[in-house]
Amino acid sequence: MSELRVPQAVLFDLDGTLADSAPDLVAALATLCVEIRHSAPDPVAVSRVVSAGGRAILRCGLPEFAEARIEQLLPRYLDLYAERGNVSTALYAGIESILGDLDAQGIVWGVVTNKVGWLAAPMMDHLGLGARCGALVAGDTLPKRKPDPDPVLHACALLKVDPEKTLFVGDDLRDIEAGRAAGAVTVAAAWGYLNGGDPYAWGADRVAASVAALRPCLRLD
Repeated sequence: MSELRVPQAVLFDLDGTLADSAPDLVAALATLCVEIRHSAPDPVAVSRVVSAGGRAILRCGLPEFAEARIEQLLPRYLDLYAERGNVSTALYAGIESILGDLDAQGIVWGVVTNKVGWLAAPMMDHLGLGARCGALVAGDTLPKRKPDPDPVLHACALLKVDPEKTLFVGDDLRDIEAGRAAGAVTVAAAWGYLNGGDPYAWGADRVAASVAALRPCLRLD
C-alpha cells in the first residue's frame, strides 16, 4: 500500500486532522459543568481526547461519573456545543494550502468523521469546506462508524475512486484501522489530538509529524 504514488483521492478525518475544534468542545463542556455544579474541566486533558468523540470528552472531564450518567448528559452536551457554534474552530495552519493544491491537481477529497452530521455539516460550512468537499460521511450517515471500513468505502463510492488508490489521513487509531480495512493507504496525523496514543505504533503506511510533513506523504512535493 505504501508505494502508491499519486492518489486518486484523499480522505480526511475532521476534528484534530483538518481542524482544531478543541476550544469549542472544551468550552461547551465547561458550560455543562457550570450547569451541573461540577468543577471546571482540565482543558489540556480534554483536548487530548477530542478525536474520540463526545462520550470520551465527558468521561475525561467528569471521571467520577458512571457510564449511565455520561449517557444521560451526552445530549445536553452536544446541544451546548451546537448552540455555541464553531466560533473558535479553525483549520490547522497549512491545511488550506494542501486542499488548494489537491483541487488544482484534480485530486478529489472528502471527509470521513464520527461526528454526527448535524454537527459536522455546520462545522464544514464554517471552515469554508462544505461546498468544496467531494464527500462528507458523518458518524450517522451509515449504521456503522469508524473503525469499521464502511464509512471509508462509502466515501470512495461517492467520489467514484478505488479505495486502493485513496489516502486516508487521521489522528486516531480508529482512522487507521478503518482505512486499512477498506484497503486504503493510511496516513497518521501526528499533529492531532491522538487520544493519548502513539501514531507510530498504529500500523499506518505513513506518519506525518506535522501538516508540513503531510505534503510529501500526499505526493504534493
